[in-house]
Amino acid sequence: MNDTATKLLLTASFALLLSACASNEIYHNNFSSCVVAAQELCESHSIQEHNEETNQEYLLGFVEIDDQGQLRNRAQMQALLSVLYTLASKESLLINVFVHGWHHNADPGDANIESFKHSLAELSKVENQLHSGRTPRRVVGVYVGWRGESIDMPLVKDATFWDRKNTAHEVGYLGMTELLLRLEEIRNVKNTQEPPVKSRLVVIGHSLGGAAVYSATAQILADRFVNSAGNKNYVGNAEGFGDLVVLLNPAFEALKYAPLYDLAQARCSYFQNQPPRLVILTSEADYATKYAFPAGRIFSTLFETHGTINRNDCNLPLSYSEGAADRQAVGHFEPLQSHELHPVSASIEPAYDQARTIWESQLPEESLQFGRTELTSLGRTVIHNPYLNVKVDKRLITDHNDVFRPEIMEFIRMLIVVSAAE
Repeated sequence: MNDTATKLLLTASFALLLSACASNEIYHNNFSSCVVAAQELCESHSIQEHNEETNQEYLLGFVEIDDQGQLRNRAQMQALLSVLYTLASKESLLINVFVHGWHHNADPGDANIESFKHSLAELSKVENQLHSGRTPRRVVGVYVGWRGESIDMPLVKDATFWDRKNTAHEVGYLGMTELLLRLEEIRNVKNTQEPPVKSRLVVIGHSLGGAAVYSATAQILADRFVNSAGNKNYVGNAEGFGDLVVLLNPAFEALKYAPLYDLAQARCSYFQNQPPRLVILTSEADYATKYAFPAGRIFSTLFETHGTINRNDCNLPLSYSEGAADRQAVGHFEPLQSHELHPVSASIEPAYDQARTIWESQLPEESLQFGRTELTSLGRTVIHNPYLNVKVDKRLITDHNDVFRPEIMEFIRMLIVVSAAE
């Protein structure tokens, strides 16, 4: 092949890759509020009001972040915060943040958006059931969109995982941290007014979105845990970020979680009413993080040195290789797993009004039934430990993306009720 032909081939290949690049534009560029109706879908709006004047009413806001972790348009976030500050001055809020993972974005047609909408409607229904007779909290959803896909080309896009993993951590370290802290401020300001029902904040991340959420909150969680001793004359319940952080099939190394695990293990007992603060749910059938993740981490850690960790905090022995923890995803690293979640054969309707009682009744190495699921301690942590790393039965989550299954969403709603108690 002559030089001219080679140049033409390279140019054509480069042009093909450029054409295959995923959209790098803002999807919700109308920052005004819009009421969703049959004749108005509000898809370009970053603030949407759904199911008005029903028991499934909720407000949905979008905040979009670019590949460098910067807000795509600061006015988009400010418009949402302005609406929420106004709402919070009048009523209590239950704010749910969802951060999507690999292959997803904030495109109005994205399947994660539709699933998130459904989960918000169900949560609103639960709020109305729990607070019948008085004003329930207004359910608010915040969908954090980022470019979870850099290339749309079939086959080639499956090779973008490590590129997107780096981007996810940037998203978490930068723009998303500010957003989450500002949402927490809205929750805190309302609660200083001692309302009948307190405002609450829950943050959920899936896949690489879970990595982004963990990057944004891990140091804050550690700080809150240490400071939960108050003025150091007493020890109270361990505080978290907002009220609850949930990570679904998260794609980050177990070694990143190890310091938080150590922190919680060093405390040998918790109060019975200690709510969960960080819950990691990983399916045993999530082969993307079970096999592909460690395969890629082999090359990333090739020239790093690792030792062996040996602990015996509170008579709970722990031993593992740092190298293994640095290569395996957090949910598949057995030494740091604390619970298992299984479906139950004789399922019952979730008793949301009893969720807190069920949680507080736990005993060492026994199971708690939450509707259609059963949570079993592996005996590696003391009871009521606020950090849970849960291995999920493949019948509940069948693969990496199957995280919006009714049983899992039901279990998460139970955790939200436990963490969001008045």
